[in-house]
Amino acid sequence: MPKKKYSPPPSDEVRLRQLTVDEALYKLDKYLNEAFMAGLYQVKVIHGKGTGTIRKAARSYLAGHPLVKSYRPGAYGEGGDGVTVVELA
Repeated sequence: MPKKKYSPPPSDEVRLRQLTVDEALYKLDKYLNEAFMAGLYQVKVIHGKGTGTIRKAARSYLAGHPLVKSYRPGAYGEGGDGVTVVELA
């Protein structure tokens, strides 16, 4: 009988810094699905401050994602505007 492939549970955060918008959105979508299936209810999306391109794209994407209940900018101590905190449905 073949061994089952072990995959560790996803972290409570995903890092999107230094990616293109397309790469970041692909990684974010895959991560949200994995986090939801693992039973996580809150995760952090780390997009950095930079020019704001990834932040804007990620938040726009989160606004229409069916697994996302709500999202907000990170508070002081959570990463501020370089992080978006997401509550999953």
